[in-house]
Amino acid sequence: MTLLLKQIFGLVKLLNSDKGTNQIASGIACGLILGLTPALSLQSLLVFVCLFFFRIQMGAAFLAAFFFAIPAYLLDPYLHQVGVMVLEQPGLRPVFTDLYNMPIIPFTRFNNSVVMGSGIVAILLAPVVFVVTKILIQKYREKVVSKFEKSKAWNAVKATAFFKWYAKYDELAG
Repeated sequence: MTLLLKQIFGLVKLLNSDKGTNQIASGIACGLILGLTPALSLQSLLVFVCLFFFRIQMGAAFLAAFFFAIPAYLLDPYLHQVGVMVLEQPGLRPVFTDLYNMPIIPFTRFNNSVVMGSGIVAILLAPVVFVVTKILIQKYREKVVSKFEKSKAWNAVKATAFFKWYAKYDELAG
């Protein structure tokens, strides 16, 4: 639980800083993939490996995965239709047969229509979500954060001893 809270606080801090738009946007795009695809699959494991080896904001990924998983259940019939449409293509049948006979690939469960449909939709939407999120974060920082930092309420909070203590703690704890 503390790891998740730490990631969420890190996300809020990163969202209000001047850097890290790519990290947050890629975290949300990875969260889209995690949220739309079934949880216990090789695809999810691959996304987790990417989260740990690349500079991707994990708090954004886990939060986005939670929020994208909710509508994924509602979209399952449509994702099933997309998967059936792809899996029943006669030209792709030899490819799927070869993939199924490979050592590790069957563990992706690509032959399940919901897994195939959700994977295709997630892969197609991830770049769009990345770009849109990056633009929204930049707009948020330009309009909301700059106005908030100039407000009298924020200046009053910054003048308190508690805020100064927290700033010192944050500087030391990193």
